Amino acid sequence: MRGIIVMAMFAMSLAQAESGNYTEVRDLTLQSAGLTEFVIDAGAGSLSVTGVDSDGDILVKATIIIEGEDEADARKLIEKRLKLRLESDGDRAELESGFESSWRWDGNATIDLDVHMPAGMALRVDDGSGSTTITGVTGDVLVDDGSGSLQVTNAGSVTVDDGSGSIRVSAASGDVYINDGSGTIEIRGVGGSVRIDDGSGHITVDDVEKDLIIEDDGSGGLTYTNVRGVVEQET
Repeated sequence: MRGIIVMAMFAMSLAQAESGNYTEVRDLTLQSAGLTEFVIDAGAGSLSVTGVDSDGDILVKATIIIEGEDEADARKLIEKRLKLRLESDGDRAELESGFESSWRWDGNATIDLDVHMPAGMALRVDDGSGSTTITGVTGDVLVDDGSGSLQVTNAGSVTVDDGSGSIRVSAASGDVYINDGSGTIEIRGVGGSVRIDDGSGHITVDDVEKDLIIEDDGSGGLTYTNVRGVVEQET
């Protein structure tokens, strides 16, 4: 049975009349005891995830930005269209952030997320648009990214399915797999093997303990150094 364990949730509103924007900050907290995986479904906006050496709470700071609306109208839009929840379902934590997909509006609404989570928990991210930074999550990391830059540092195994935007992975203790549409790829310091299927953009790989397998390097070129296993280019 789905259980909501949001221990604290409060909002602070900051109206910015001079710029015609409205900003609201909400903090959410979820106890992590008994949880092994964290799933994040994020719409437009930046995402920062930091792993901490603790079995404590999952902490989320969500900054909601509504452009081109005064405070009263922005609050109405948030009340009707906002999707923001942090819940547990069995051994999994779930964070959903965004606005209703059927919403049609000429303005711009984003939610910037700053997340702290136990480092050893597995992380799965489905991100729409905006930059994503993941640091210190030593569990396995899986990212399905629409657009925007992605940086993953100090992780376990890393799997990325990316539409567009630069990708940088460093200090991964396990295997790294990248399926990329377009954008540069930089991978450094991998304890396992690296496998890449790329559409376009230059690829740089350095310091890989095992194998480097390029399924498709598309266009843009490939540079690799310090690969201690086998290097294979399948196309």
